[in-house]
Amino acid sequence: MAVLTETIETTLGIDEAFAFVGDFANSQLWDPGVASSVRADSGEVRVGSAYNLAVRVAGGVQPMTYTVTHLDPPRRVVLAGEGAGVKATDDIRFTATESGTRIDYTADIQLVGVRRLLAPFAGGAFRKIAENARDGMQRALDERAATAAR
Repeated sequence: MAVLTETIETTLGIDEAFAFVGDFANSQLWDPGVASSVRADSGEVRVGSAYNLAVRVAGGVQPMTYTVTHLDPPRRVVLAGEGAGVKATDDIRFTATESGTRIDYTADIQLVGVRRLLAPFAGGAFRKIAENARDGMQRALDERAATAAR
């Protein structure tokens, strides 16, 4: 349906960037589309770690569950999300750069069930959601980098 790709550059080192973004409990700190995100288990993030999100959709809030399906610290985390009428795969890759870290974020969003009929009309809305998440992640990473530099 919609495959969205965003790239973010940060001065944070790869380990710090991965620890923050790779733990989806932090998604409410950078994604304005996430009203809340709570880890469903404890311990270190691992394959199978799950997160219960409340996602802002069309003026309301809908529950979504994300599960880590692939984990390769500090280079990559993949999460599978599922909610009412939507499935998503978020593939987040981290690359060390001379000045910090580049994050390549790909979200594959699929409308399912009766909502799949809306797919041809949802592209613009999904694009705006991705841009807001990218901008929020950039702000959160910039704030963390500034704090670390002090």
